[in-house]
Amino acid sequence: MSMIPKEEDGLIHNSKSSLSDLVAELLSGFDIEIEISMDEILVKSDHENVVPIAKIVKFDPRLDFNYLRCLSAVDYKDRIEIVYHFFSLEKRHKLILKTSLSPEHPTISSIVSVYPGSNWFEREAHDLYGVEFQNHPSLSPLLLYDGFEGHPGLKSFPFHEYNEW
Repeated sequence: MSMIPKEEDGLIHNSKSSLSDLVAELLSGFDIEIEISMDEILVKSDHENVVPIAKIVKFDPRLDFNYLRCLSAVDYKDRIEIVYHFFSLEKRHKLILKTSLSPEHPTISSIVSVYPGSNWFEREAHDLYGVEFQNHPSLSPLLLYDGFEGHPGLKSFPFHEYNEW
């Protein structure tokens, strides 16, 4: 399936619906959900699919999501959601990939081999949420000191009463 460009003000833009169709086609081998949200394509998938999906969206020239803008973790108590924000510098389109992890054992494969810039994002998620990124080159503390106990990004982290007085 080819993307059908449309012309506005002399510039060529790919419509989000044709982009979502292309993403659906390229990721058809995975159990995914796709939505169009604002100006981004949102893909939800199982955590086992993150590395293969990252390789497809980065290296397929029709998508060319060559830049990882952000990786974040969100604690929903019943799950930890990992959110990847991809961008194509050439094509100027955006894709969000979301996956959920068990809060008891939040483990997922690292995407450092695909997006080296994810290194610090993954270390931050490890520090704050306890997410284990398998095959990460070094999950040494990024924000917290060695020996810090717990993960302060989790809603269950016991913050003590704080009084400025």
